[in-house]
Amino acid sequence: MFKRLASEALGLSDIGVIVPAADFNKVDADDYLFSEDGEKIYFLIKSKKDEYCFTNLALVHVDGESAVSSKRVIRRYDWLSHRISHVTLETAGTIDMDVEIKFHIGEGAPFSIDVRKNFIEQLKDLYKALHSIGKLQERDEQARAHAMECLGVTGQMFKLGQEVTEEQVSRHYLSLLNTVNSVVLDKLSRKDFGGVFERYIQN
Repeated sequence: MFKRLASEALGLSDIGVIVPAADFNKVDADDYLFSEDGEKIYFLIKSKKDEYCFTNLALVHVDGESAVSSKRVIRRYDWLSHRISHVTLETAGTIDMDVEIKFHIGEGAPFSIDVRKNFIEQLKDLYKALHSIGKLQERDEQARAHAMECLGVTGQMFKLGQEVTEEQVSRHYLSLLNTVNSVVLDKLSRKDFGGVFERYIQN
């Protein structure tokens, strides 16, 4: 704690601030969005060396080696393939200068982001949005598993219920697969969570 206080006093800490929506077009992360596909920023945390950009489609992390280096590594975590979990928000104590939001995304290392404590109300909104996204992703994952189980059961029922030719089996399975793909890929594999951010983020 005292090390963090000293670092802040010397201007050496990497505690982030929340960038207002009016300034989203001024950050580095804006250059790496798929705006052609309707991607837009809903929440952005910026520190001296990092940017954490939360869009309707992904988390875009602009990772800087240091505050004085211009070198950056861009990492992208699409909501479609990276599930959010273990979302926590650590509020500040009496003498703390920062609050901390933590979460896991996919199978990678957990994120832990320090933000100045005067932004706690905005971070509460982000906490709710990330938690909700994680719950929806979990529900979709369970629904996809159920859909695949139904495909297997239906296929077995078709085989056992009547005498069929190989061609009929192939045609039946193709029809089933097309239906399941439509359901699984279009309805149960959500990639755009703009509605969740719009519900909880108050810019």
